[in-house]
Amino acid sequence: MVTSTHEASHRIFQEHPEVLAPVFEALGLPPPAKSIIEAMSPDATEIRPMERRVDTVLKVEPSEGDRFMVAIEAQTSRAPNKGISWAYYVAYLHAKFEVPVLLVAVCKNKPTSRWAAGPFESRVGPWATQVTRPFVLGPHNVPEITDASMVVESPAMATISAIVHSESKSIDAILGLLARGMRSFDKATAKYWCEFVEVGLEDTPARETWKGLQKMVATYFPGRGTLFEETYLEGKAEGKAEGKAEGEAKGVLRVLEVRGIPVSDDARKRITSCTDPDRVAKWLDRAGTVLRAEDLFVEESEVPEATCGEGGS
Repeated sequence: MVTSTHEASHRIFQEHPEVLAPVFEALGLPPPAKSIIEAMSPDATEIRPMERRVDTVLKVEPSEGDRFMVAIEAQTSRAPNKGISWAYYVAYLHAKFEVPVLLVAVCKNKPTSRWAAGPFESRVGPWATQVTRPFVLGPHNVPEITDASMVVESPAMATISAIVHSESKSIDAILGLLARGMRSFDKATAKYWCEFVEVGLEDTPARETWKGLQKMVATYFPGRGTLFEETYLEGKAEGKAEGKAEGEAKGVLRVLEVRGIPVSDDARKRITSCTDPDRVAKWLDRAGTVLRAEDLFVEESEVPEATCGEGGS
């Protein structure tokens, strides 16, 4: 079944083959920037009654060495008979284009990554006529985003990293850095990459986190109808009816909620009782990155109780 992760990976690898950098490094080849990479038809069908399509097929002509093809498959879990399909893809593409074929499986968790590495064999007793060993891109060899500057330098790698690590324990921190880094882009570029992440995270818990974090990016292009605006616009809509500060305060609490950040009674009271819209707006900006609810108030001077309630600085 074609999933959102399939679609996101399909587009990223076709439009930004630089995300194949770990593959080139493993093969001892020059980086993709020194290669001519052409997207090919993913159709591997010979007879119409049986349709077979690879997620992405790229033809690579390195500046050094022989040309080859890369067949890329996004795999979210183990699948019966997938090894048979993969063996067919490799054999068919090799026969049709007469160049070696590297099969790359993109996986989101370690168990799937271990399974996808194979080997998948066509075997009778001790004799294996054909053996398929995919190269796997997964949490074990795709680096996590550890700094927002990584997003600016290589948004494609950062996006595929977020998708690959979407089931890891550190995904909240990864998405926080991703959202922060995207604020360096212009509107069109930020929207472009945000859509990749939205699609690639599918229905994972990480997607809910992303919906909260994207408020930091949403302010750059409001009204586009993308998911990253939902939390922000929810607070703004309520603000029209109940007061701007009150509506945005609910937005602050919502962002913290979807990120799983505990909110003490004192912090909640301070947030909900504040009537200064500018101050609450700053809290809403910070809500996507703080590690504790109390961090919203760091480096703030004391304000009158009647304006922003009780609580420490």
